[in-house]
Amino acid sequence: MSKRVAFLQGNEACAQGALYAGCRFFAGYPITPSTEVAEVMAKELPKIGGAFIQMEDEIAAMAAVIGASLTGMKSLTATSGPGFSLKQENIGYACITEVPCVIINVMRGGPSTGMPTGPSQSDVMQAKWGTHGDHPAICLVPASVQELFTETVRAFNLSEKYRTPVTVMPDEIVGHMRERIIIPAPGELEIISRTVPSVSPQDYKPYDTRLGDIPPLAAFGSDYRFHVTGLNKAEDGFPTTRAELVQAEEERQIRKIEAAIDDIVTFEEYLLDDAEIVIIAFGSIARSARYAVNEARNNGIKVGLFRIITYWPFPERQIRSLAERVKAMIVPEMNLGMTIHEVRRCAEGKVPVSGIFRVDGEPITPDEIYARIQEVR
Repeated sequence: MSKRVAFLQGNEACAQGALYAGCRFFAGYPITPSTEVAEVMAKELPKIGGAFIQMEDEIAAMAAVIGASLTGMKSLTATSGPGFSLKQENIGYACITEVPCVIINVMRGGPSTGMPTGPSQSDVMQAKWGTHGDHPAICLVPASVQELFTETVRAFNLSEKYRTPVTVMPDEIVGHMRERIIIPAPGELEIISRTVPSVSPQDYKPYDTRLGDIPPLAAFGSDYRFHVTGLNKAEDGFPTTRAELVQAEEERQIRKIEAAIDDIVTFEEYLLDDAEIVIIAFGSIARSARYAVNEARNNGIKVGLFRIITYWPFPERQIRSLAERVKAMIVPEMNLGMTIHEVRRCAEGKVPVSGIFRVDGEPITPDEIYARIQEVR
């Protein structure tokens, strides 16, 4: 089968990316504006031997995803802000048990029920800090329908490679826009699956780190039998309160992600070589920012765009480098100021950082960004 061209909605492309990556299980609960992901998975999974189940609520959906993943299936759920909140306890469980899974959160206005049909970018902090306790976080923020396809594939790869939940967080505009995309031929994009044990079932320990910080993962239902618990545990999977083991376990889980920053963190740089002002944006607002940058360049203003693609881990090294050489940073985002705090932390006071914030259900326009460029030039 060769690559093919399609005209898809973002949410549809997301589901197609999951299928391309080898996802064979979906559990979820309908919620605007992500429901189309579930609709496509409900239609397509039975055709290829997969399973779809609509659960009674969001926390149950997350539990089903964890269970399916433990049987060896690549597993997915999709939701929006309120549902993402409800999933947090079991996302924390997936983190401490190191169960690969992918969570799609199509961001809408909030808090609470907020604006179910309005766009937002206000869940990005929840992606890292929403659960309790210390744990790693990987969060991807695509800006186009094509990228929503490829970043969903990459989310599964990262999840399987590093044994961790991965969140993909398009805003509602990206989730619902329609664009021409190219669906790659099978095998054209790399597909990664989890490392399985190389030892016998009798010798297997689910958290044995002798081979590195990412232990191989056996599948329930195979000859490998092992214990999974949300408590801190020893290498055999059974609970422990030994201080040195608890400390080492949690530090290892953070370390396995921090050691792979160059593999995980992705971004786009646009006209930054001689830029004196940089716009830092993500998702649909990066599209407005790119237009504003082009307008500014046409008028002789040296502006560039740094587009965040991997939100967590945050691209700290790149932001710090930019802060050393530009005169101003502008952070437009559809919330009342989240990314700007991370940018200011990384900039360490070396450059002025201003924000443009909207939470009224309307996107930030190129004109708004261009007006701020003129103010700070």
